[in-house]
Amino acid sequence: MTGARRKELQLAVALFLPAFLIMAVVTIYPLLRSFSISLRQWDLMRPELGQPFVGLDNYRFILTDPLFWDSVRVTAVFVVLAVSLEICLGLAIALMLNRPFHGRTAVRLMALLPWAVPSVVNGIMWKWILNPSYGALNGLLLQLGLIDQYVIWLGEPRMALLMVVWADVWKETSFIMLLFLAALQTIPHDLYEAATVDGAGTVGKFRHVTIPLIRPTLFVAVALRTIWALKSFDLIYTLTAGGPSNGTAVLGYYTYLKSFVALQMGRGAAAAYIMTFVVLVVVYFYQRAIYRGVEY
Repeated sequence: MTGARRKELQLAVALFLPAFLIMAVVTIYPLLRSFSISLRQWDLMRPELGQPFVGLDNYRFILTDPLFWDSVRVTAVFVVLAVSLEICLGLAIALMLNRPFHGRTAVRLMALLPWAVPSVVNGIMWKWILNPSYGALNGLLLQLGLIDQYVIWLGEPRMALLMVVWADVWKETSFIMLLFLAALQTIPHDLYEAATVDGAGTVGKFRHVTIPLIRPTLFVAVALRTIWALKSFDLIYTLTAGGPSNGTAVLGYYTYLKSFVALQMGRGAAAAYIMTFVVLVVVYFYQRAIYRGVEY
């Protein structure tokens, strides 16, 4: 190895090492430590037991817990409804905002405002809007004559889950819209003109020009929103606290209950790793589905 090559290698290592050490401290070590905890009986309510190694017993307990499977069902419904609505609405809004019209910049800025609201604030805001006694939604619907008495929106499990989905859609659709809008602006206008010459209509141009060219962005949007929805916690905690009757207790909230309410850190860590595995599997199949038939 020449002296110049050795100096380049030393410089590369010097530049890479700080970032690696930071990632090791904030990512790799917590991952390994939490996995170690998931293999131990770490119960803060019974410190006299110590932290004995129990292998996969925590995972076995989680996978045989009926509350875990209830949270899986709730999470699946929440993810499918929220992500589907956000992708469809985000793409539709992006298509509209990609067209020239007067005041487009101001409308784009306003469309991004919900995304700027922190999730905790979003949950508290919707809890006030949906309040059965003085909520803004009941007041508006009553004024419009659509209801004749106030509705307890968060009093029934299915209705509460739908309201949580809507609160999530209201906030996160802006982010999806931003991704799609950026992707749409990279599509050359010449392609649409060529498609028009070939006799393609609006639907044809959307299917054969727009969708293929925004496919990478579509994958990113679906994958990110699925990951965030699967680990959703703060909105659930502030809006419904998992109720009523565990009707909105998603996997993230179930993990919180095990770790910080029951103080069973081993089982909570095991639930978190199961949730991580679910996320990886779902994203893998998303990628297979979206890029099916595409050559790399």
